[in-house]
Amino acid sequence: MTTTRDVTAQSDITKMKTEPDGSFKRAPTSFRNSIEKGGRFEPEPDRYHLYVSLACPWATRTLIVRKLKGLEDIIPVTVVSPRMGTQGWPFANVDPFPGAGVDPLYKSEHVKDLYFKADPNYGGRFTVPVLWDKKNHTIVNNESSEIIRMFNTAFNDMIPAEKARVDLYPEELRAQIDEVNDWIYPSINNGVYPSGFATTQEAYEKAVIELFEALDKVEKILAGKDYLVGDKLTEADVRLFVTIIRFDPVYVGHFKCNIRTIRDGYPTIHTWLRKLYWKNEAFKSETDFNHIKTHYYWSHPSINPTRVVPVGPIPDINPL
Repeated sequence: MTTTRDVTAQSDITKMKTEPDGSFKRAPTSFRNSIEKGGRFEPEPDRYHLYVSLACPWATRTLIVRKLKGLEDIIPVTVVSPRMGTQGWPFANVDPFPGAGVDPLYKSEHVKDLYFKADPNYGGRFTVPVLWDKKNHTIVNNESSEIIRMFNTAFNDMIPAEKARVDLYPEELRAQIDEVNDWIYPSINNGVYPSGFATTQEAYEKAVIELFEALDKVEKILAGKDYLVGDKLTEADVRLFVTIIRFDPVYVGHFKCNIRTIRDGYPTIHTWLRKLYWKNEAFKSETDFNHIKTHYYWSHPSINPTRVVPVGPIPDINPL
């Protein structure tokens, strides 16, 4: 499904508008259905397909949880090229890149083709992740925070018992997890973007100071702990990890989040980050620094018009 109308306002990040004060506001996601028994989208093996970018922190959330839950054989994945141009995220058939793939279902050229297949009149941005239903040929959900909750429980009847027992949103910790998520998302996960995309000094300084105040708060919370909430791995750690792993390689330089680095400015967060990365294969295997750095430095010509991708930091992540 292709469209003849000009949709570059939806796909071209250089046409993204900031607020009158120069600040950046993220648009909400549009497809918010759930995979659940008795619903339109029943849990079934190989009914769903996940489209992701390895560069995108939101998409990486879903990849990590998919791996932690052992869903690799139930929900196949296709990775797009990290070089997001005027048409949005491309597949490898139009932009070959190491690790990127071709859409196996429809041979789409860009992620936007999937959105128009689901809704020919779609008017939002063409984001990843996309959780696709092969039965109804439509998007189930494109909101990562909801997709990871589905992955956490919806397929428990189809996976080995030890994977079914992995619970990243346990009942007894939900209030604490929600409380942490409620400020980490706007202040850190999304907080790096208002710094990076600000077009006035005032908007930038306000955003970057709020970001580092939130990082200071995380540093205190993690003191003497391996995890953010309780004494176990939860979705709160997954959601924070995808931003922190990108911080020194990308956000410090590209988004001017340079008050401090993680490796030199936040010893507790740095230890937490490295333990997750080096001791849990789901975190390490779903982190691709080549895709991450290429995407940010290549895809935002308003910030980096030369599209030169920096060599450092070396190493991308320090050893334990």
